Order: sequence, then C-alpha cells, then structure tokens
Amino acid sequence: MSTDESASTQDPVRDGDRRVGAGREGTGAVLDALALAAAPQPDNPRGRPSVKRLIQADGANLVAFTFAPGQSFPDHSVAHPITVQCLSGELTFTVGGETTQMRPGVVIHCAERVTHRVDCPDTAPESSVLLLTMLTGERH
Repeated sequence: MSTDESASTQDPVRDGDRRVGAGREGTGAVLDALALAAAPQPDNPRGRPSVKRLIQADGANLVAFTFAPGQSFPDHSVAHPITVQCLSGELTFTVGGETTQMRPGVVIHCAERVTHRVDCPDTAPESSVLLLTMLTGERH
C-alpha cells in the first residue's frame, strides 16, 4: 500500500466536529464512534437511550447507543449475531441470566435471537456509549 493509499484509509476527515473517513474506492471506512454518537437524552419519556446508526456496510451495521444514568434497553433479541462494546461510561449487559459489568474496552458477543438487555446504572457518569455491531453477513 502506498503512502497516499494509507493516508486515505487511516486518516479520518472532519465533518463539522465529527470524524468520518472513507477508504479509497469504497474499500473501507474510518469513524470516530464517540464523536458520532448521539447526545444523551436523559428526559426520554420511555427511559431509552439515544440511538444513531453510524454505518451500514458489507456484512455489518454499526449503531451507537448513548445512555444517560438510569436508562435501559429492556429485554429484546435481534435477527443477527452481534457484538457490543462499551466505549465510555459504565453499563450492565444481561444475557442468559448472567450480568456483565461493562466499562470501556469490554466486548461481548451474542448469538442471533438470544434475549438480552442493557442497563445504565443510576451512578454512572453523565453518559455511557455502547457500540453495537450487527453481523449481517451480507455481501454487496
């Protein structure tokens, strides 16, 4: 890979205060998930986190969930396998009766159609961001 190619795939460009980049000829994308995540909405009447799809790409969709303290995403399941990663703050992830404390860097894989939930403790920082990768497996 030449220096020019490397720069185009690794250096995100500025989009306002957000960071988004694209690889040469659609070969890849670089994003700053924390900068792109929606702001927390502590007064959401349903007590749910803010949600923003960051990318829909070949084989995977990335979605950021921003939780305010006390918010949750109650029991649900999805049609594809997923990974979830805590990018900031603290969260709890419950699947199969087992609850895992999530702090930045913790990644969990969950099979398709398995019931799980995510909660943000009342004592968590101002916002906690969860990055969901939905492993769709499709090819374009």
